[in-house]
Amino acid sequence: MISRWTVVVDRDDLTKTEVLHDELSAELGDCEILLRVSHVGLTANNVTYGVIGDMIGYWRFFPVAAEGRGVIPVWGFADVVDSTLDALPAGTRVYGYLPMASHLVVRARLTSAGFVDTSDHRADLPAVYNSYLVTSQDPAYDAEIEDLQALYRPLFLTSFLLADQLADNDFYGARTVVISSASSKTAFGTAQCLKGQGVRVVGLTSPRNVEFTTGLGLYDTVLPYDAAVDVEPSVYLDFSGSADVRSTLHDRLGASLVKDISIGLTHQAASADPRTQFFFAPDQVRKRTADWGSDGLAQRFGAAWRAFTGQAGEWVGVVRHSGPDELIEVWQAVLAGKTNPDTADVITF
Repeated sequence: MISRWTVVVDRDDLTKTEVLHDELSAELGDCEILLRVSHVGLTANNVTYGVIGDMIGYWRFFPVAAEGRGVIPVWGFADVVDSTLDALPAGTRVYGYLPMASHLVVRARLTSAGFVDTSDHRADLPAVYNSYLVTSQDPAYDAEIEDLQALYRPLFLTSFLLADQLADNDFYGARTVVISSASSKTAFGTAQCLKGQGVRVVGLTSPRNVEFTTGLGLYDTVLPYDAAVDVEPSVYLDFSGSADVRSTLHDRLGASLVKDISIGLTHQAASADPRTQFFFAPDQVRKRTADWGSDGLAQRFGAAWRAFTGQAGEWVGVVRHSGPDELIEVWQAVLAGKTNPDTADVITF
């Protein structure tokens, strides 16, 4: 038997957490492998998984028997510790979608880049979350920047796809893109992807984060939330989920606000506002895979990713933590909005 710990949260109150301990059978079924989670990144993006967990199905990836509780997904690295597949021997390092838990059993179907988890409970969930990359087969992998990859790769993929969707739709006729929570990692990744695209990028942030956000050099203008934005055809990218910020912008811009798109929800409430459209990155993955092919999408993302990581280490310092208790401490800080924009948290399991 393998001893495992899992951090679960109350699905109706994400601040309530508990560490569960159980035993995994040492016997693996056909095509199954046992992963030991190594380290993961934890950001406001993970809050979104909890806030809209029922809407998208995030609670279903790593189910637990505890009623009313669930496991928040995270991104990072894990190592194969036992396997029934010769192509994935013990010691194989993988990157992908992981639980807040020490171990995970997956049923692997091999791909050119790694494998897909074909477990029954994940069969109808978005494919992008079921795919795992074997680091030795991943052209974007660099052992020297594993922390940056654990933190930024899932966020930057969203940034890349969001900016691509805007460009693909000629920015819906807008000349300005207004971005809330502009100091957040997915937001400033999007700003970087929009540079040179012919639109003005305005970042909105809290007064305490104006200096940091301006210092990134990614926004044409950085404003505190209480400042008035210019009235011109604009797209609003909402990374905060704040109803007050949305209403203020709609009142200020009126018909000049041509598109309102919700991406992240750092506020702990899912928006049901009909004025906004929810951005779901897997939809754009499917579109661009059809347009460009898997290799074409990977090449374009890879080029953007390398440009981003060449600078990201200068913007944000990594703070390392260890174990379930420190994981919970970071989770509570992220929920409360007490993390600093110039630091990022990696948890070793």
